Amino acid sequence: VALVIGANDVVNPVARTDKSSPIYGMPILNVDMAQNVIVVKRGKGAGYSGIENALFYKDNCRMLYGSAQQAIAEVITHVKALEG
Repeated sequence: VALVIGANDVVNPVARTDKSSPIYGMPILNVDMAQNVIVVKRGKGAGYSGIENALFYKDNCRMLYGSAQQAIAEVITHVKALEG
């Protein structure tokens, strides 16, 4: 599982795959290769480069929208409840 909080261009797989992309060749974190990816963001807005992030549309990616601090606190609460 890869947990991404608020990142955009640095996890966009087109930097590896799309030679026409303005971020092609940029070093990225290969989170798209994880079995499951959870991205916490306020929305699907573009990053600094101004392009959409292909990661957000992959089958292994789930988006958790909202404030990262609140969203992660809720995730932790639910995981702790599973321990019981």
